[in-house]
Amino acid sequence: MGRVYQGRSPGGRLVAVKVARAELAADEGFRARFRSEISAARQVGGFHTAQVVDADPDATPPWMVTAFVAGRDLDRTVTEDGPFDEGALYALGAALAEALTAIHACGVVHRDLKPGNVIMSDDGPRVLDFGIARALHDTRLTHTGSVIGTAGFLAPEQIEQGTVGPACDVFALGAVLVHAAGGSAFGEGPPMSLLYRAVHGEPDVSAVPEGLRALVGSCLAKDPADRPTAPGLLAELRVHAPVVPVADPAPAPAPVPDAVPRPPAAPPAAPVQAPAAPVPVPPTAVAPPAPVVFEATPGRKLAGLVWSLAGALFAGLVTLGAWQTDYAEYDSGESLRLWAPLALAAFALRIAAVLARPHTVTVEAPGLTVRSRRGTHKDDPLVTIPWTDVVAVSRPPVAKGPNVQLLLRLRWGAPLPLPRQGVEPRQPDWVTVTVPRPVGTTTTTLRGQLREAVARCAPHVHVDYL
Repeated sequence: MGRVYQGRSPGGRLVAVKVARAELAADEGFRARFRSEISAARQVGGFHTAQVVDADPDATPPWMVTAFVAGRDLDRTVTEDGPFDEGALYALGAALAEALTAIHACGVVHRDLKPGNVIMSDDGPRVLDFGIARALHDTRLTHTGSVIGTAGFLAPEQIEQGTVGPACDVFALGAVLVHAAGGSAFGEGPPMSLLYRAVHGEPDVSAVPEGLRALVGSCLAKDPADRPTAPGLLAELRVHAPVVPVADPAPAPAPVPDAVPRPPAAPPAAPVQAPAAPVPVPPTAVAPPAPVVFEATPGRKLAGLVWSLAGALFAGLVTLGAWQTDYAEYDSGESLRLWAPLALAAFALRIAAVLARPHTVTVEAPGLTVRSRRGTHKDDPLVTIPWTDVVAVSRPPVAKGPNVQLLLRLRWGAPLPLPRQGVEPRQPDWVTVTVPRPVGTTTTTLRGQLREAVARCAPHVHVDYL
């Protein structure tokens, strides 16, 4: 739905600035959801979520500023550190149940609780992104035939357009705990398969430790009435959640009565020269990785010039025929002699223009950019795919031509780039980008360069064999 920037308030505090995409400003449905997010976050407060500092849902584009919550999301934490053990699962479940209790007490249903919306901060998990939350008394954001949320964490009643209430968040909490344990409640696959299994299949809780399995299974019950409430879940989990001991402050020394005689004070000793404090060394600024440009060359653009070359060949044949002397009509032969060389020159200029202004593909820190060097707006990006939207990079199973094609897997909900030259959408979450091979570079060398460039500019992106 937009970008989130890290900034500072006038007083120097870190904040997160969420700016919606400009094209969404005309969508009244999006503005309604954005207002709902702001209202819900303000009602819940900053103890379990990120406190709202300022917002303007009616601006173009709409924006919201919240306190910055430092930490990794739960999905990245599980990927990098591995599944949670039993004690950590109890602590995570109790913290999320406490957050849901506060959310539901404000009359708000989150409706999109998932690992990507849980930030593991230093003082405990925070639940973020109320983008599709709604108040219990407000049904304006529910439309017939629409499913709002993330597959694999949606309750059956959400999928079947039934009543959406606090029990939906409890269902999502159960799926989140299964994910934190290293499993998946409804397996892997396309979103439609996950939605079908959530309604008709039984959840897989085998990854959850035995002591917690029954409670998580009750959260994933098909009937909302069979699920525990968030306060009841909190009461069950906090009994087993590990408690971090807090050190007691040192007791103050007892006062000495005035009646007790005091010994004479000793003469002051010579001051001891304290060692010089070390001078702090400022951190060295780390320069961002230099962009790697893969530029199309004349030898790789001839495939797109078939028609131009055919036209030039035809014009050349006409020119040769025009200069023959066996024409019955002098005017006809003279006309061909005049226009055929002009047509040949026009085709030659066309070929030269295309070869002189090729496309480029740039791998840089913000993302992967396809630029064009043609026309008046030279070097303008045709499309930019930010690395924050990319989950994995691989190569299609069938290569086409001498170029190298990248298969980018985008995160769920990321906007697909428009189908322009150099970028071809495939499936709903896959995008193919063609990288031209420069002259003098083998395809194997180019794949290695691409793999290193992506790993350097986007270390969080999984790079398969290119």
